[in-house]
This record gives sequence, C-alpha cells and structure tokens, in this order.
Amino acid sequence: MAWIGGARPAAGCVFCSARDGSDDRASFVLLRGAHAFLILNAYPYAPGHLMAVTNRHVAAVGDARPEELTDAMTLVQRAVAALSVEYRAEGFNVGLNQGRVAGAGIEDHLHLHVVPRWGGDHNFATVVANTRVLPEELATTWQRLRSRVA
Repeated sequence: MAWIGGARPAAGCVFCSARDGSDDRASFVLLRGAHAFLILNAYPYAPGHLMAVTNRHVAAVGDARPEELTDAMTLVQRAVAALSVEYRAEGFNVGLNQGRVAGAGIEDHLHLHVVPRWGGDHNFATVVANTRVLPEELATTWQRLRSRVA
C-alpha cells in the first residue's frame, strides 16, 4: 500500500495487518468500507464485541478525516443492526478510548468499540477473578455475523 501524505505506521500494528491481509476469515474482518473496516475484537468483553477501524493509521479523532469518521460510524450502525438480530442484544456500549490513560489497548490506530449488552450479562467473576466466560469461539462469531453485516 502506498502511504501518501503521512508517515508509514509502525510495524506490528494488528489493525494494519488485518487491513492489508487477504484472508478476512483468519483476521476476523467482517466488512470493508472505503475508509474503515469492521472486525471482531480478539479479546471481547462480550460475544459479538466488534470494532470499526479506520483504514488509515491515525491515532486521534481530531486527526481523522470526516470521511473516515463517517465510514466508521456507518459500520457501527451496521454492527448494531446485525447484533440486534443475530444475538438479540438488548443494548449497546459504543465508543472509543483515545490514549493509554483512557484505556486504549491499541492507542495508535483509531477504532470504535461496539459491545452488545443484555440484562445481567456481567457478574462478579469479571471484577474479582479478572475472568470472562464467553459462550462462543471467535470463528463462530465471525460466521454468524459475516452475512448479517454485508
């Protein structure tokens, strides 16, 4: 990929690797837009935890172009629609963490989280034992959602 108008991203960015990869199933990419893509979170807070990621390696909302933000939010809408049907989600947490102190695990590539929620979906084990129990493997989640977001 030609990097026009900006620095080449640091080697090892998982989002850049997914963006540039050719096997969407292996990298858990669900849908590609002109300026962003939709991907499963490899360490989900809940089944169906997705992320809308800008194609361009940019860290901050203020540095993103309007078309990148628009494309990412359009993918968020599609994610919410798909998760509402396939997982019968009762609500959603949608947002981003900009910077390490805000909780960003990958702080240098802008992405928005879409976390489906259900009544009583989290219990004390997450807090006390730092443990999450997920009823489904990522490959199954990818298969269930792939056709719904298309």
